[in-house]
Amino acid sequence: MAAGLSGAACRRGTAAPAPAVTEAALVYCVFRCCAALPRSMEQYLEFTANHPLLVAALTASFLLLVFTELRRKTKGATSLEPQEAVKLMNTDAVVIDLRRPEAFASGHIVNAKNIPLDELDETRAVETLRSRPVIAVCDAGLSSPKVVEKLRKAGIENAFGLKGGIAAWKQASLPLVTAKKTRKKKK
Repeated sequence: MAAGLSGAACRRGTAAPAPAVTEAALVYCVFRCCAALPRSMEQYLEFTANHPLLVAALTASFLLLVFTELRRKTKGATSLEPQEAVKLMNTDAVVIDLRRPEAFASGHIVNAKNIPLDELDETRAVETLRSRPVIAVCDAGLSSPKVVEKLRKAGIENAFGLKGGIAAWKQASLPLVTAKKTRKKKK
């Protein structure tokens, strides 16, 4: 055995503190660990043979995760976290609130335009937004991705959705403007 290493330290793959660890001792430890690899590979193969459904489920989960991530990357970033949306709003982005007027009046993002989802196709106001970034906001972030996709197909490449919608905005403790506050400002 090499000087300065105990047998247990080599089996664990760690070198015990020794006054002088030589290069030969480290090489011995590495080769000792590598000799154990084929035995563990045999265990993986045995596990695979004994549990084919578990291995198939793990493989399917992994492939689904990879496929979903690749699809998300190829589409480009279409949703923003609330903090990212604030940064974009500070660079002159337009916020379109897709909720009903009642929900909009109960609280909305500052300077947001209320264009309900069912009226979005009929509104030509979206056509004028081609030069500015657009952030679509809904209640929970479920309908804004569809709107973002429509806007991008219509030629507005800087269209994004607020991930989590107004619920995420509230959870991030960001300000909302209510109809009462808006009326007071107008007077």
